[in-house]
Amino acid sequence: MELQVEATGETVGEAKWAALRELEKRQPGLDKAAVRFQVVTEGERGLLGVGFAPAKVIATVSADATSEAEPVDESELAAEARELVTRIVDGVGVTARIDVEESDDVITVSCDGADLGMLIGRHGQTIDAVQYLANAVMWRRHPDDRKEVVVDAAGYRDRRRATLETLAVRSAERALSDHEAVDLEPMTAIERKVVHLRLKEFEGVETTSEGTEPNRYVVVHPVA
Repeated sequence: MELQVEATGETVGEAKWAALRELEKRQPGLDKAAVRFQVVTEGERGLLGVGFAPAKVIATVSADATSEAEPVDESELAAEARELVTRIVDGVGVTARIDVEESDDVITVSCDGADLGMLIGRHGQTIDAVQYLANAVMWRRHPDDRKEVVVDAAGYRDRRRATLETLAVRSAERALSDHEAVDLEPMTAIERKVVHLRLKEFEGVETTSEGTEPNRYVVVHPVA
């Protein structure tokens, strides 16, 4: 047996959000990653803003599609981070299950589901933007109780970090063997930080960031 709802919104993302909220009312504990969407209309605005046709979607899910995660007690901050990231991810137009882990100084929000490439973006630019926005909102709301919010998708952070660290070491070895600076490809601020930290204790080289956003990059210099 399947549940099906139809919903509208100004954008496809908002229509999906409305459909998910309705499904959650009918099926508590809904596994969002199991929801299938059919876009009926993408919506459009009239000429010069006059007239409006809403986006419309049909959401379908199996009646037994509930999350397998055990319910856990979340702090107020963790619950707020979950809700905030959920809204942002839904607004991007991606359907994902959201899991939250909390330590003394970090709240990790992990997204899992199909077709997460749109959420991650090229070199993680989209998910980095989501993370930046989540931190900006949370820090503005709780200036005296700050925790860093890390947003991940299908283990992307660990995979990308491993790739960057390997690239950093190879670039350092090349800089030493060729006795000249090595320019890396443009990276986000988060990615550049990974490279700087990996080579901080690497003997014989130092790193700098050069260029302007969004094309800022790391340079690995051999130390004479």
